[in-house]
Amino acid sequence: MIRQLLIGFVMLCATSVVSAQKTVLLSLETSGADYIVENFWNNTTAPHSNGITANESINHKMELFGTSQTDFYLYKADPAKATGQAVVVVPGGGLRKVCIEYDGFAFAQYLRSIGVSALVLKYRLPNGHREVPLEDMEAALKYLRTEGAKWGIDPAQVGIAGSSAGGYLAAYASTFIPDERKPAFSILVYSVISGITRSTHHGTFGNLLGRRRTNAEQEYYSLENRVTATTPPTLLLLADDDLTVPSISSIRYYKALRKYGIPSAMHIFPSGGHGWSGHNDYRYAEACKNAIKDWLQIQQLPQKRE
Repeated sequence: MIRQLLIGFVMLCATSVVSAQKTVLLSLETSGADYIVENFWNNTTAPHSNGITANESINHKMELFGTSQTDFYLYKADPAKATGQAVVVVPGGGLRKVCIEYDGFAFAQYLRSIGVSALVLKYRLPNGHREVPLEDMEAALKYLRTEGAKWGIDPAQVGIAGSSAGGYLAAYASTFIPDERKPAFSILVYSVISGITRSTHHGTFGNLLGRRRTNAEQEYYSLENRVTATTPPTLLLLADDDLTVPSISSIRYYKALRKYGIPSAMHIFPSGGHGWSGHNDYRYAEACKNAIKDWLQIQQLPQKRE
């Protein structure tokens, strides 16, 4: 398991010729990936910069800080049971860090095990530049659609998933990306959604919008307010006793989806709090996995909207 590999993981620190920033790249062994696209782009080559000039770093929990380079960790489904689906997996971390192990690698390995290819996105943290993670997600979605044919990926079946602040980003992509480039479906796990004071995770909104954000900006980026008839089908998974991100946040998003007739489902587990994605010892781990598997199977069927 990934946690057991942590002690002996290989971390490569590459120095960019252009930026001279040291970046963190995890090995195939550590990530469990089949292939890695290193430096898809960075703050110099991407459309926008997040303004971070310090070196990237990683701690013993495999949490990345100061990310300024976008990397893709790719997981190929076994052709014998591949569904043709693929998912961009966006780790959480309050947009202050990227919790790439359980929110990313473990999630992707489960998807691969059920015949779904995956791309774990090491995204550039926004650092107050709200457009940066959005363009990283759009790039990852496009990569799977255009390059995934060699893996048998159906470009019409490329979705997105995220946990916590990663769930916010997945919902952000599902509501802000132009319709023709939106993900085909989304999976949101104990996600930050709303900027409403008693329902929000202030750190996520502060890191996305900056310290000087206004109430109007926070309301605008409350994603329950951005749902439309073209928002993709969505599965929401959360725990009733989550004290980090109140469950009402996801409930508001679900209600907005239903208002527009978007095919959706929500599972609220009785306990677990926050941060259980990818943990096999979570009491409802199997129920969570089954919900994801069932949802993905449903997405292969023709969708009928109300």
